[in-house]
Amino acid sequence: MNERQLRILRELGELGSVTAVAEALLMTPSAISQQLRLLQRSIPVPLTERDGRRLVLTDAGQALAGAALEVEIALARARHTVDEFVDRPDGEVSLAAFHSAAAAFFPLLLRGQAGPGRPRLALADEDVEQDHFPRLTRDYDLVLAHHLDHAGPWPRSVTATTLLREPLDIAMPADHPLASRRRLTPRDVADQPWITVHDGFPLMATIHAIATAAGRRLEIVHRINEFTVVAEAVAAGGGLALMPRWTTRRHPALVLRPLSGVHARRHIDVLHRPERLARRAVRTVLTELHRAAATIRSQDTDAASGATASPAAKT
Repeated sequence: MNERQLRILRELGELGSVTAVAEALLMTPSAISQQLRLLQRSIPVPLTERDGRRLVLTDAGQALAGAALEVEIALARARHTVDEFVDRPDGEVSLAAFHSAAAAFFPLLLRGQAGPGRPRLALADEDVEQDHFPRLTRDYDLVLAHHLDHAGPWPRSVTATTLLREPLDIAMPADHPLASRRRLTPRDVADQPWITVHDGFPLMATIHAIATAAGRRLEIVHRINEFTVVAEAVAAGGGLALMPRWTTRRHPALVLRPLSGVHARRHIDVLHRPERLARRAVRTVLTELHRAAATIRSQDTDAASGATASPAAKT
């Protein structure tokens, strides 16, 4: 029993013939008859009977046709409720981000979405390995994820849009011998101790690329994911580190220097399941994410000249 079959039964009771029902519903008479037969299979008593050349409803058929009206009313109400949910401008939108993106994007979103009639944000930090980001789209409307230029594409089950292509610089103490150089090469940094993220996180691919370009293995002395901790470790002389240029905050004891000879850049992408964009509130937040990305890029006035910067969050 389904909505179409109940609608046909109801129309048959009102119009009195299969031909009239077929014309009203823009179907063929044979299709109408087939649907009535399928409906009859799910009901233990006859729903129709012959009255001369006409097919009419039995008492049971009339009772079910009356119930069909209630079903249609209920379904109409349900559709209206869904339409309201989909078109509601102030609906809740859940957003997850890895830590450095959260530190950069969340404040801008919260300020931009404040006020009546705006989406209600439900924010969460999710610092996972790169391959795990698509799984988060099951639980969140939007997910900020990161990967490197040469990484493979995201799975087709999610839609991905790049918000930022962020350079990765070398962080070092301001009094480090290499700090006087405006740009560094893999050979310049290959003999230095390194602070890196844990395996499985995108920045490790760039570490391996530096080692390959320099022709030697780097000495990794510390494994730290959170950039606030990395910054303090670098400032204390614990080693060099890769640092995103735009999604970090300044640290007075550090400088960032660009790296030549390897592809040192990461993408910050927003992932979502295609059906999530049916909701107006989700589309609004996605637009705000692009606006926030433009703001983050525009604030990059010091990094290009090698000014000091400090990390504020995890990779």
